[in-house]
Amino acid sequence: MTPAARLAGAIEVLTDILARRRPAPDALKDWGLARRFAGSKDRAAVASLVYDALRRKASSAFLMGADSPRAILLGMLCLQRGLEPEAIAALCNGERFAPEPLTDDEAARLAAAGIGDAPAAVAGDFPEWIEPSLTKAFGPALRDEMQALARRAPLDIRVNGLKASRRVVKEALAHLAPEETPLSPFGLRFAVSEDGRGPALQAEPEFLDGWFEIQDEGSQLASLLAGAEPGLRVVDLCAGAGGKTLALAALMDNGGEIIATDVDARRLAPSHARIARSGATNITLRTPRGRYDPRRPDPLADIAGTVDLVLVDAPCTGSGTWRRNPDAKWRLRPGSLAERQRDQVVVLDRAATLVKPGGRIVYITCSILPEENDDAVAAFRTRHPNFAGVSPADVAALSGFAELAPCATAGGLQITPLRTGTDAFYIAVLKRA
Repeated sequence: MTPAARLAGAIEVLTDILARRRPAPDALKDWGLARRFAGSKDRAAVASLVYDALRRKASSAFLMGADSPRAILLGMLCLQRGLEPEAIAALCNGERFAPEPLTDDEAARLAAAGIGDAPAAVAGDFPEWIEPSLTKAFGPALRDEMQALARRAPLDIRVNGLKASRRVVKEALAHLAPEETPLSPFGLRFAVSEDGRGPALQAEPEFLDGWFEIQDEGSQLASLLAGAEPGLRVVDLCAGAGGKTLALAALMDNGGEIIATDVDARRLAPSHARIARSGATNITLRTPRGRYDPRRPDPLADIAGTVDLVLVDAPCTGSGTWRRNPDAKWRLRPGSLAERQRDQVVVLDRAATLVKPGGRIVYITCSILPEENDDAVAAFRTRHPNFAGVSPADVAALSGFAELAPCATAGGLQITPLRTGTDAFYIAVLKRA
């Protein structure tokens, strides 16, 4: 496929996404299946165009004075990729498989190449209805924070300390030019190519041997701030595919006990193979029969009041991962936020029953919305006055990350792409009296 044909393909996919409010991966998969002639590089290039357009959907529409898929793609080429109007016009030449030529209005708007004093929701490329929440979270830094969250994310891995050191893995992957992550002592970072793809790390022998896992540095920091140590009894209450479970096992050097579970057995399915590959021996999986229901006896009732650390990687809107999942921000609605808040109440209250006196809950979200973060922690403390919040500055200092102190909020730490160069995560520690 020519670059012009790829652009036309991206317009088709974006039309499907916006018209049917579909997740981008589903629309891209269907497009590829219907066009067998498109090779892997073509599909990757179309996907990259689509994701970049979704990252800059609001600002691109503002620039072009229209919110059609074509207008959004054209605006993105100018704002995100820095193409000159002549280069964009060359892609839209109206020839076979290429988009129609630029109109005079489109050419004029591309020549202007700026969004001026656009509203915050436009400049930051986020849904307007959440602006009050984001203003509460970031204040005058709102635009800068959201523009950082609209950029592409790098590809990070976490070195598995049970099998290798960062130096050894860095040397083994030297042909891919990794850089050490600035904060996590277990992380390596890889640049993504122009089409947005990183190296095929899961095909490397070292990955297959369990030397590393793909994990954003922010997620690694959240695990490190939990303070897991050998000898503790730990419950990962929302373990999912097991990324943080494996990080905890390595931090505990296979000592102590980790019980990993989730409300949905399907989410745990990938963790079996990952645990086997990692060499972790202190993890027990408790797969639920049906979804957890607080009205029924808790399947973890036998360990109630005995746990040193409960990790609550809570269900949330995922707004902190919009660099990687830009389509998700345009599907977010008030109803889905309210539903996630209800889930957070249930999982936090469940965690409170498990923690022993002197033990702690580490509450984590990949969200930037205060409703899911500080507000959720404050509401929990009202419901459970026997739990006290640990000072965010103390959490950072005691974990060896004093440089994260500026990320402190009222109840926890909020790391973001602008502040730490990572996906956005919220971490709060609650200690039982």
